[in-house]
Amino acid sequence: MGVGAAIDGNLFLAASFRYPMRVFVVDNGGQWTHREWRVLKYLGVETKIVPNDTPVGDLQDLDGLVLSGGAPRVGVDPSKMGRNGEYLDAFGGPILGICAGHQFMAKHFGGEAAPAKVPEFGKSLLNVREPDVLFEGLPDRFEVWESHNDEVTVLPPGFVGLASSPNCSVQAMRHRAEPIFGLQFHPEVEHTQFGGEIFRNFLKVCENPR
Repeated sequence: MGVGAAIDGNLFLAASFRYPMRVFVVDNGGQWTHREWRVLKYLGVETKIVPNDTPVGDLQDLDGLVLSGGAPRVGVDPSKMGRNGEYLDAFGGPILGICAGHQFMAKHFGGEAAPAKVPEFGKSLLNVREPDVLFEGLPDRFEVWESHNDEVTVLPPGFVGLASSPNCSVQAMRHRAEPIFGLQFHPEVEHTQFGGEIFRNFLKVCENPR
């Protein structure tokens, strides 16, 4: 491991990669997009925040993408998510969708996102139900931070649910064959336990996508 840096009192240790990693954050208007960028930066990768109307051709030399949370109500009007659909179809590398990015991912691939029966704002208890690289080395239950009015209500074909909470059945999902992941909760904020480890595990996928 390399030298670390502190964010809000949490220590993020830079990972060691075989080659310089480049993972950009697509800005969907989320209140914590800058935190996603900071965590990636402190984990030791080259990162940048880009608008969600960036042509997908401008992102082809990257190792991974993070689709940020955002102000758009995906369960009401997914059209406000810019070119996220193009990224999901044509980027070709690992993608991590967070909150609105996760919800849009579900709808884009044939699932459903809709207003949550219980909107969540604050801490919740995550239950990891399926082993996966994203949660490798983490406990089966830990606290996460929520901020959402909508949620994934139907998994898209080809995806598997990885984790749930008492009020949300799809807190995490991934494509069965491709390195495409979605998280309803926010791993980038200090109130989520093991958030840095989740990002680090995603970067391991970016380094070895197959």
